[in-house]
Amino acid sequence: MKDVLPQEIMEQKIFMIRGHKIMLDADLAKLYGVETFNLNKAVKRNRERFPDDFMVQLTANEFESLRFHFGMSNAKRGGRRYLPYAFTEQGVAMLSSVLRSKRAIQVNIVIMRAFVKLRQILSTHQELGRKLSDLERKIEKHDGEIQAIFEAIRQLMESPPLKERVITGFQPPDKAK
Repeated sequence: MKDVLPQEIMEQKIFMIRGHKIMLDADLAKLYGVETFNLNKAVKRNRERFPDDFMVQLTANEFESLRFHFGMSNAKRGGRRYLPYAFTEQGVAMLSSVLRSKRAIQVNIVIMRAFVKLRQILSTHQELGRKLSDLERKIEKHDGEIQAIFEAIRQLMESPPLKERVITGFQPPDKAK
C-alpha cells in the first residue's frame, strides 16, 4: 500500500467545499490509474450508488476558486471542458465498489486513512478553539475586575476638594476692636 502514494500527498488532494471534505474526480482517476472520463462513466452507470451527499458537481464559482488557489488547468488552454465532480468520503468509499481493481482497493485504503487523519486534526483544532474561547472569557472577566481596581486606586489618589476651614476652640480676641 505504501507504493501507491504517500498519505501526505493524498491529504493534499482533499479540499473543503460546501462544508465537506471532498476529492475531485480527476485526482481520484489519477490515483486509481484510470482516465477521468472512464471514472465518471463508471459512476454514471452506477448513479444510484452516488446520492447527493456522496457526489456533487462543482459550480463554476467553486471550480474557479479551486483553479485560482491550486493552479488547476484552464479549459481555454486544453484543460477540462466540464465542471468536475467532487466526491465526499462516503463517495470515495463507494468508488471502490464501482472500480474493482486491486489498485482501487489499495488506493481506497490510503484515502480513507487520510480522511480519518484530517478528521482527527480538525477535532483537535476545534478543541483548541474551544479552550481558547474559554480563556478569552476568563481574561475578559478579569479585565473588568482589574479595571475596577484601577478606578478605585485613581479615586483614592485624587485629592479631595478643599473645604472652607471652620475654626473651633478658643480664639483670641481681635486686636482691631
